[in-house]
Amino acid sequence: LAVLKAGGAYVPLDPDYPQDRLAHMLRDSQAQILLTESALLSLLPAVESLKTLQLDAQPGWLDAYSLENPAPRATADNLSYVIYTSGSTGLPKGVAIAHRNVLALIDWSSRVYGTDDLQGVLASTSICFDLSVWELFVTL
Repeated sequence: LAVLKAGGAYVPLDPDYPQDRLAHMLRDSQAQILLTESALLSLLPAVESLKTLQLDAQPGWLDAYSLENPAPRATADNLSYVIYTSGSTGLPKGVAIAHRNVLALIDWSSRVYGTDDLQGVLASTSICFDLSVWELFVTL
């Protein structure tokens, strides 16, 4: 959520994917920062020019930052995420989605489904599958 609010985009990675596929996704998307946890670091490929931030590497590293909720920097035209195809016909292809498209999905959902319906949504698919966007964000 912080990446999106800051105007950045995310590329969901499944550490169970083959290293070559993950490396291709990171290079092709031109990812600049890899956010991960120490336990997953060895499962992810090393990609030149990619900065890695281990969120759990140093306890308390966020303590010096403000607790204030910063204003959103994203616009509707900012890239929101890039999800990759299965790659069954060759290399996986990235599909880039802007914030406006996610907002349209959330708006549609709020008109079609009631609050009670949306509160019961389970996040049951992989974050690497586009349905996860609906499962995660419509409930928020």
